[in-house]
Amino acid sequence: MSIFRLKDLGTKIAGMALGFSLIPLITLGVTMYSMFASTYHSKVRANIITLAENKRQGIDLFLREQVSQLRTMAYSNTVEDLSSPGKLDSILATMQLSSKTFIDLGLINEEGRHVSYAGPYNLAEANYKNEDWFHQVMVRKIYVSDVFEGFRGFPHMIIAVKIQDKGRVWILRATIDSDIFDSLVRWLQLGDKGDAYLVNRSGALQTRPRFGNKSEDIYSSFLGTPFSGAKVQEHESDRKKIFVGGIWLQEKDWLLVIEEDRQGELAPLFKTQAATWAVVGSGIAFIIIGTLMLTRMIVVQQERMEREQAQLNEELIQSSKMAALGKLAAGVAHEVNNPLAVIREKAGWMRDLLDEEDVKSSPNFQEFVDAVDKIEQHVERAGNVVHRMLGFARRMEPVCNDVYINDLLKQTATFLDNEVRFRNIALNWDLRKDLPAIQSDASQLQQVILNLINNAIDALDKKGNIFISTNFDSQADMVEVRIRDDGPGMDKEVQRRVFDPFFTTKKVGEGTGLGLSISYSIINKLGGSIRFESELGKGTEFIILLPVKHHD
Repeated sequence: MSIFRLKDLGTKIAGMALGFSLIPLITLGVTMYSMFASTYHSKVRANIITLAENKRQGIDLFLREQVSQLRTMAYSNTVEDLSSPGKLDSILATMQLSSKTFIDLGLINEEGRHVSYAGPYNLAEANYKNEDWFHQVMVRKIYVSDVFEGFRGFPHMIIAVKIQDKGRVWILRATIDSDIFDSLVRWLQLGDKGDAYLVNRSGALQTRPRFGNKSEDIYSSFLGTPFSGAKVQEHESDRKKIFVGGIWLQEKDWLLVIEEDRQGELAPLFKTQAATWAVVGSGIAFIIIGTLMLTRMIVVQQERMEREQAQLNEELIQSSKMAALGKLAAGVAHEVNNPLAVIREKAGWMRDLLDEEDVKSSPNFQEFVDAVDKIEQHVERAGNVVHRMLGFARRMEPVCNDVYINDLLKQTATFLDNEVRFRNIALNWDLRKDLPAIQSDASQLQQVILNLINNAIDALDKKGNIFISTNFDSQADMVEVRIRDDGPGMDKEVQRRVFDPFFTTKKVGEGTGLGLSISYSIINKLGGSIRFESELGKGTEFIILLPVKHHD
């Protein structure tokens, strides 16, 4: 599988894992938050409704008390008493002892003129016959006015009670302290940014809001058809969102409006929202990181398995080639051995002939002797080559027997004698003589040694030194083999990948990149270890440690 297909596989795995993990998590988070938000909104609305109903009762009670007190004074005193300015001052003082809400009192006849007046204003000559409140009280007997300016020239409200005595009509009128009434209404707000005020049926403000004038758009939806109970709605103006509650008073045709800052009221909800998204975000981040790490592990594992599979296939191919080479070597050795035996026999017969006197007297006798010596020498050399080929062929099958490392190193190096001489490379030996035999596979060790010496030769190219040494660590019970060259060495990038399959620094077609990888695998399978030390400009050294496995 190519690297692009592995990346595509990793992307699909990550996408599916994230989809199956994140979609339920996000859905759960959104659902829980939506349910909580809906419940909290309902709770806030219910609180505002409860507050509006409770405070309406408070304002209605206040108005009833003021009306009741004024009516009591009107019906418990005679018109003669109320007509006396001194008596009226005394009555006002008595009323103010229990309530500071009354500013003044006045008795007005049916022509709208003051008969008597008690209070701080100069209203004794005022005529109210043409005032709206005067006509209202004449009809209703008891009347609470809207806020108006009147003769005072500033906003105020009055409570008036109609008195009938001896066929005549009188009106006892009292002015309510607007500041006290405004304070009573404004006391209703909840938070630092809340507000409360009264408006009449036409939408005119009856009390001063806490934060200046109000736009009628805020409460206009409440001014239509009268409704029972309280209503709550959300309003947005100047990028500010508020909750607006409205409820009609029972004692007066006024609408109590309560404003609460949405940000303040929903602060716990916003905190919950932030906490929810923080938890969900942390969960998402954790899932994403975990998924990416897991996907990376899967892709790396798959890539490693495919590399191992490719390496195994190459090793199988290499083993097949080596097995075929072994059979070929065995066949060639047997075919060559027979002619060599005949040549050796004939050379011996020729030497016997040279011992006869007739031949010794020949002027070319010495040349005959030299020729026979060379024939026997080269026959011996060819015999040694055939012997090594037969030994190589017999070692193709994996075995485990006693191996003498020094002998194996010397024997393996003979395969490369011609290559070493051709490149003018010197082999330097430092072999410890008392090395114990190890129980291992000689053929596989020979393959590793051939790979390492070949790599050293390739690194030196022409002219240089290869140092081969052995040692024994009695404490670890390990035999050590070192193969070092004084070539150019390896840089950090090459060192990092030196044992990777298919990695090679040789030209295309000159190496498969499997030599060191296979060597690493062989040494590990034999229970040993292989490592290297390299420095640019000073050469490379491979160190092999092999366990000594004694027979029980």
